[in-house]
Amino acid sequence: MKDFPIKKIIKRNGDTADYDRQRIHNAILKATSSIGTANLGIADKTTEATELALARTYSDKCTPSVEDIQDVVENVLMLNGHTEIARKYIIYRNQRAMARAAKAYQFEITDNVPYKKIYEVLRWNMEHYCDSVESLNKIISKGKFNNLVADVEQRYQDEIAIAAKAILKKIDTTKIIIVAGPSSSGKTTTTIKTSEILKKHGYGIKAINIDHYFFDLEKHPKDEFGDYDYETPNALDLDLINNHLVQLLNGETIKTPHYNFKTGKRQLDVHEMSLEKNELLLIDSLHGLYEGMTSKVPAEAKFKLYIETLGQFRMADGTFMRWADNRLLRRMIRDKDHRNLKPMQTLTHWHYVRRSELNNIIPYIKNVDVIVNSALPYELPIMRTLLLPYISKARTKFAQDSKRLDAHIRANRVHTLLKPLKSVKDFSCVPPTSLLREFIGGSSYKY
Repeated sequence: MKDFPIKKIIKRNGDTADYDRQRIHNAILKATSSIGTANLGIADKTTEATELALARTYSDKCTPSVEDIQDVVENVLMLNGHTEIARKYIIYRNQRAMARAAKAYQFEITDNVPYKKIYEVLRWNMEHYCDSVESLNKIISKGKFNNLVADVEQRYQDEIAIAAKAILKKIDTTKIIIVAGPSSSGKTTTTIKTSEILKKHGYGIKAINIDHYFFDLEKHPKDEFGDYDYETPNALDLDLINNHLVQLLNGETIKTPHYNFKTGKRQLDVHEMSLEKNELLLIDSLHGLYEGMTSKVPAEAKFKLYIETLGQFRMADGTFMRWADNRLLRRMIRDKDHRNLKPMQTLTHWHYVRRSELNNIIPYIKNVDVIVNSALPYELPIMRTLLLPYISKARTKFAQDSKRLDAHIRANRVHTLLKPLKSVKDFSCVPPTSLLREFIGGSSYKY
């Protein structure tokens, strides 16, 4: 395609690479050969259509990931009636993913999370019969949903206990605990629960609210739709954060800003804060692993805990649910109830979220001390009840909007996940201390 705007792509480990049209063409050609003779004509036309779709959706200011490009290829194949080729392309993607996993045991290529950790999650889900749509529906039909909730909550609490134990082992040098992870992974609840355990061992925890360090929303750049990009760490006042961290560790008193998400405005010098003896500073932030946030703090003084929804859950078509889709559902609910945003707005904004994760979170995961899985398999039937109408509406709304291709693809994929699940409308079995309450409401914790 002449004057194609995309020059770079984001790889699965967060690194960037040059855009290579031939790689798309070769993958499509292999898919056509899987159903007979390789068809250069289909590969040529599909590659061209894919680039047209990418050009409409992305620009030099919005770099797509490998995952984004592959999603577009699948969508183009389906729209042009090449259903069987699309299936073969999906199989090809899965086979490539398995090959990558087999090559590297220490760090699985997908989002830099250790392969061993992912395997442990899958094994736990299989042992508790909550690893697929089919198995989860059986649990609901048999009236054992409450039992699953209890088991999942205990598993999560056990992971928190392991993380707290690791912190205590390094307590002599640790001054700051960083709880990091992508959007809606459950960082705040993890922070609270970790604090509760450490408190029993005589260590106080004081959290600094990084959200209050956002610049005024009007200062953030807008895209062609008028959406603000507040997912980048540069939307935060990094200099002020670093200065305040150093002051706190030196025993000084500071006054943090206050940010109002509904108005998009911040006020300086509002919340007075200082650290007492045996008190650790705790950072709960989307960008906690980003070096620029804590660059003035010595490495040995920082303990890094990473949290992600590592849900190894098979959809009805046999493919695994994407972790980011799990978090998208959580954020749609949270934004609707607490941030004055409609679910459809969250969906159209999500490409910013994922891009920021790949650029500013994923590359640093291999440097963390502990990884916690926050996926709760039982939450999916609840999400179906709360969000399926919004997802269905989004599929229709964005179907003919070429500039909202990303939102359309995500809406279709999430609809495919939720539609075959049985709904759970009674949430009373979800305890008030559950991580899920951070998103659906009814928590006993104050956020």
